[in-house]
Amino acid sequence: LCDKSAIGFGPRSWRYSMLVEDGVVKKVFSEPNKEGDPYEVSDADTMLKFVAPDATIPPSTLLFTKLGCPFCAKAKALLESKGLAYEEVVVGRDVSSSALQAAAKAATVPQIFMDGKLIGGSEELEKHLA
Repeated sequence: LCDKSAIGFGPRSWRYSMLVEDGVVKKVFSEPNKEGDPYEVSDADTMLKFVAPDATIPPSTLLFTKLGCPFCAKAKALLESKGLAYEEVVVGRDVSSSALQAAAKAATVPQIFMDGKLIGGSEELEKHLA
């Protein structure tokens, strides 16, 4: 165990991941021994790059929508047609319109983020994925 009480966790096991084939450990990805709670090398993306270095990692996609919005439906259909998974946040249900404004600097939906970068609305998404 390592002591992480300085950041509110207390004693815990060190974060790591490993590749095991037929009961044999082939590779261990252990987080560096440094302050805080590093999460740099034990993640799924690191493992994927190791086992399939030519694999393309799909973008992490966040979609702000409103219920009944036809442009939102268009954006979701486009993402689905490209085989891209997304997390949907419904304005007015999951977050307020103020949160949308703070995140996207826009009051209209949809607002799409890919890998943390604001793409914009459905038309911008269409151009981005072309």
